Amino acid sequence: MEGESLGEALIVLGVAALPVSELRGAIPLAIAYYGMPPLLAYGLGVLGNLLPVLPLLLLLDRLLQRLLRVPWPWVQKPLRWWLRTTRGRFGGAIERWGPWALVLIVAIPLPMTGAWTGCGVAVLFGIPLRKALVPIGVGVLLAGLVVTLSTVGVLSIGG
Repeated sequence: MEGESLGEALIVLGVAALPVSELRGAIPLAIAYYGMPPLLAYGLGVLGNLLPVLPLLLLLDRLLQRLLRVPWPWVQKPLRWWLRTTRGRFGGAIERWGPWALVLIVAIPLPMTGAWTGCGVAVLFGIPLRKALVPIGVGVLLAGLVVTLSTVGVLSIGG
């Protein structure tokens, strides 16, 4: 890979690893702006999107546990309220589908979905790392496929 191509590949990996852009930003960037072949764009996007998954699952769980132990009521009260409300509102779907609910949360390439959200949901609902990794990975693969096909015009999303 030439220097310019390597730099572009690293940018695509980085964009895919970011929490807001993820695959929805990385794959169109690779194909439409850098002119990469769709298969390469898909591969880089998926790889970049998977990079933060393991660290997120480990770190978000530790962060949540620490926040639940801080002695400050101004942290404890809103956090516990948010956890109770969110678990009450979405707990039925997670109980019904188990870790495989993460596939849908990650695979649908819309705002507020993706690997970062899937990791947050896994931690929030206490889905163990070993049970969350595969569904999140499957969701990333599917989302990458949807975004790639949409970018090249094979699939139309939103009309």
